[in-house]
Amino acid sequence: MPNFLAMSFEGTLAPSFDLRCLHPGHKLPDGWGIGFYPGDEPAAIILKEPAPPSGSIRSELIKVWEHLESSLFLLHIRTATWGTLTDANTQPFKRAWARREWLLAHSGSLTHRLDLTPSQHFEPVGSTDTELLFCELMSTIAQNGWRSIGDVDPLRLQLWFDSVNEHGSMTMVLTDGLDLCVYADRNDEGGVFVWELLPPYGRVVFGDDDLEVDLSKRGIKSRKGVLISSDLLLAQADHPSNWRRLAPGSLMVVRQGAIRVDLPALPRRDDAPRTNIAARPAPRLPAPQEPKELTVTHRTVYRYSKPVERSMHVLRLIPVHDRLQSLLDYHIDFSVEGKLREYDDVFGNRARRMLVETPFSELVIEARSRVRVLDADPLGYRPLRARSTIPLVWMPWQREVLQPFLLPPELPESELHELTEYAMSFVQRNDADLLDTLLDMNASIYGEYEYKQGTTTLTTSPFDTYASRVGVCQDFANLFICLARLLSVPACYTCGYIYTGPVAHRMSEASHAWAQVYLPEVGWRGFDPTNGILTQTDHVRVAVGRNFRDATPTSGTIFVGGGDETLEVDVRVELAT
Repeated sequence: MPNFLAMSFEGTLAPSFDLRCLHPGHKLPDGWGIGFYPGDEPAAIILKEPAPPSGSIRSELIKVWEHLESSLFLLHIRTATWGTLTDANTQPFKRAWARREWLLAHSGSLTHRLDLTPSQHFEPVGSTDTELLFCELMSTIAQNGWRSIGDVDPLRLQLWFDSVNEHGSMTMVLTDGLDLCVYADRNDEGGVFVWELLPPYGRVVFGDDDLEVDLSKRGIKSRKGVLISSDLLLAQADHPSNWRRLAPGSLMVVRQGAIRVDLPALPRRDDAPRTNIAARPAPRLPAPQEPKELTVTHRTVYRYSKPVERSMHVLRLIPVHDRLQSLLDYHIDFSVEGKLREYDDVFGNRARRMLVETPFSELVIEARSRVRVLDADPLGYRPLRARSTIPLVWMPWQREVLQPFLLPPELPESELHELTEYAMSFVQRNDADLLDTLLDMNASIYGEYEYKQGTTTLTTSPFDTYASRVGVCQDFANLFICLARLLSVPACYTCGYIYTGPVAHRMSEASHAWAQVYLPEVGWRGFDPTNGILTQTDHVRVAVGRNFRDATPTSGTIFVGGGDETLEVDVRVELAT
């Protein structure tokens, strides 16, 4: 029977909890309670029951109650050491501070009651050692002016837990409704197990003889999550569990289903000083690079089972020439004669339209270019202390110009609603900072989605990619663009080439695709979620648009003839010599 189970997800989830320990024939616990934050509000709801009877009605409620929906849950099952079996002594405990309600659960017990100075602002209601510690901890947080777990210095918090740990077992979970903090007893009195749950998954059920949790009973959602339990709970359905034991004395902070801080145990007094005291790093900002000169050869071959007698072709194969990229040389060859006309399309792409009225069974188009890429420091536009936050506010005339890049794809409202929750999880995880949110989205798609050719088509939607967690560069760019637009961040689809160098990145065999977002007072900047990087001097821009249809390298229409078509594309990007 676990003393506690804490769960944090990216977006809301509605799990079902079955307290089997209250079924007939089981040994009854001394109490149980569950806390959660409905609608991710700062106020918590707690359902609790001391000395529960077998077949408790309240326990049946948490199996089926549709309002039990949140991104964060804290369940505690009590075995009493201090205090009578009353509501006041049943965890999780709740205190209000800085316009938020904080919850705490404790696995273990002190060996003796501490003689603490009463706090002016926080006093115990019950008589347990846990509530006394909770009040002391909240007093420490208030005295330091910390208004959330995100404000707390994690090392100082770990030191506080360590100091109390000398008086008994101290595995403890604290949450303010946004962050979830867990400390593992440094003497290893009772374990702490962590499961980083990654989509896609079907039915997810786990538990033991005393508790069963079904994450998918009310519908399967592609929600990443971090589950923390005082006992090892085994999977009982399609998705296997992958628990790992948290090292004794360590401290972990989780937000929106992602681990933000992961501190190893502090050294004991007779140990050598610890040299690596750091939180899990934020997304790494790119270092400036030197401009790079690249040559690109793009060869496209169309073959038909029957001769094509009349056709029209639109080509976007000419790299962009602007202040961040210089086109030094360009040449294109066609194996078939046609009438050519060059123009700038509505997105500013240099396009060519070719009308072919000579019959052919094979069409070869080979474009060769030499480009100098100057976008060496994409974030060097202003001091890093200049912070933009979400939501972005646009002037009416700005919104009118940016409108094509603010509209998400036409998807069912239910799918857009779930994608919006997913996008907002990144915002909440990064305190609404614009750049941190975009970097997190970019890194998460790279780290959590599988690059696999042949699994998607041109009709694959961003929601399909989100649900399956698999795709190619076009799919990852479409998903990133969709999420950005749902946050009112203008984003466009970009088609071009990538130089992979001696170490290959994930990429398509032909042209590459990524996203560009418009940053206020900065301009368009490239994010490549396929490789988890910002575009610098390895990316050659060719065309942009609302989606791939606006920027596709080659397209066309056959008016007469044709038949079965085969397409071969070969792209080579090399350092210029």
